[in-house]
Amino acid sequence: MRRPVGLTLLTAFFVFGALMAFLAFLGLLLSGGFLEPIWRLNPDAHRALIELGMWGILLMAAVAIACALAAIGLWIQAQWGRRLAMGILAINLFGDILNAVTRATCGPSLGFQSAGP
Repeated sequence: MRRPVGLTLLTAFFVFGALMAFLAFLGLLLSGGFLEPIWRLNPDAHRALIELGMWGILLMAAVAIACALAAIGLWIQAQWGRRLAMGILAINLFGDILNAVTRATCGPSLGFQSAGP
């Protein structure tokens, strides 16, 4: 059976998300280390995650694990993988909407906030 292109692209999206969340996790865990420059991309997220302390580190670990599991589930075309992926996307959409409302911004949201607040 041939894998649908959309499923392959969605799997790649979650692999990318898992890698970025893992880098953020390492950047928080090894604060001041060689990964410190990555926070120039989103200094607000860095400040917010630092304020959370250990919870911020655990949050990024959970996001990385969830994205990796979704990628695996999608790749093997398991029902739980599709459900997990949809759940992650729904939570991200809710967070983006909440962020747009609380910050009163009308700019586009592309899901980049999934790696931090």
